[in-house]
Amino acid sequence: MAPLAVNLILGWWLVAANRAQQLPRPSLSLHPSQGVSLGDNITLRCHVPRLAAWVWLYREGGWFYSKGKGKEQDVAEFSFVSTKREHADRYWCQYRVSWSEEASEKSDPVELVLTDLRYPPSSISLHPEQHVGTGTNVTISCWNKDYGATFLLHKDGSSDPLQRQDSSGGDTATFTLFGVTPADSGTYRCSYHPKNYSFLSAPLGDSMTLEVTPSPAPPGAELVSRGNLVVAVVRGCAAVLIFALGVFFVIDARSLWIRRDESLGGKGIEWH
Repeated sequence: MAPLAVNLILGWWLVAANRAQQLPRPSLSLHPSQGVSLGDNITLRCHVPRLAAWVWLYREGGWFYSKGKGKEQDVAEFSFVSTKREHADRYWCQYRVSWSEEASEKSDPVELVLTDLRYPPSSISLHPEQHVGTGTNVTISCWNKDYGATFLLHKDGSSDPLQRQDSSGGDTATFTLFGVTPADSGTYRCSYHPKNYSFLSAPLGDSMTLEVTPSPAPPGAELVSRGNLVVAVVRGCAAVLIFALGVFFVIDARSLWIRRDESLGGKGIEWH
């Protein structure tokens, strides 16, 4: 009986593990996805690829909320009305098709960052200022008054921050863009997370515009380019000439062999 019991337990475990592997992973999204301030309404949507699932919403530190999902729905929604500081956190979702089956893996995390308008926006400066040539290193400084924090560098048109940096106990962070190109042109701003509040943000501060102009070609570059072109043309012509000579020699050699064969053939007839 003991071996039979072990086999049954092992079989049950393999079935459960197989079911867990077969459950597609859910995904979690935030609506609106950015620019959410304290007091706004937000919705977390867990997209579940199976019908009739029970869905859990987790936050940093453990389980947060659960709800059943209708048979004809592929999304479970968790809404926060008039968001508060305690709602700012990192979230995941997970689902189970029925209570007798294993749960799916958790989704990738989504961060709910709330803007607190009570914090003053940060200031920004560029060095060198505004107009620079391609290849220049540009330093961007962000600072605030009294809120030693994590600073974030934003560029208009980009949904995510370009860089982030701890102020190391001070009130300033310095970002460097190395060897800028015209693609780095744009409007930059700073924001920051107040100390001890990873998911709260101060509003975006004042903007600075960076314009990167293509650098002129160095003296002599055009002559070097023309010289390279001439060398390439000469090499191409030489290659064509060598190829043509090779074809000529092959054809000429073949003609000689043909004439030789005809000559030998004639002599053979005379012998008869």
